[in-house]
Amino acid sequence: MQIILLEKVANLGQLGDVVKVKDGYARNFLIPTGLAKRATDANLKEFEARRVELEKAQAEKLVEAQARGEKLVGARVEISQKAGVDGRLFGSVTNADIAEAITKSGIQVAKAEVRLPEGPFKTIGEYAVDVALHHDVVIEVAVVVVPEV
Repeated sequence: MQIILLEKVANLGQLGDVVKVKDGYARNFLIPTGLAKRATDANLKEFEARRVELEKAQAEKLVEAQARGEKLVGARVEISQKAGVDGRLFGSVTNADIAEAITKSGIQVAKAEVRLPEGPFKTIGEYAVDVALHHDVVIEVAVVVVPEV
């Protein structure tokens, strides 16, 4: 299916690109989330009429993400969890826990913005976590998991 991207999409394209994707990806994800529209003649004309407005909105999102990112640079978050004698946690530290801890420190971060490629943390220690505030703004935050006393 041919679609027009209304935002930058990782590994797919930039705002305004007309790309071909699998039908299910377009119907079930890109179109319902507002990231794309079908590439019909009417939609292409409508997009060209709104291009400046969409580019301005994208630029504002990027500036806002960069401002939040500057506050996060060098941030260190401490999370306490119940742990056994050997350092293994009773449970795990997930991206929701990390987002909540960062939000408590004063910077609004959503659960979806915290990236844990190897999954949740299950042991005590210090970890480097990427926080993707925007496609172009990815900040590394130090997360320290300590045993609860």
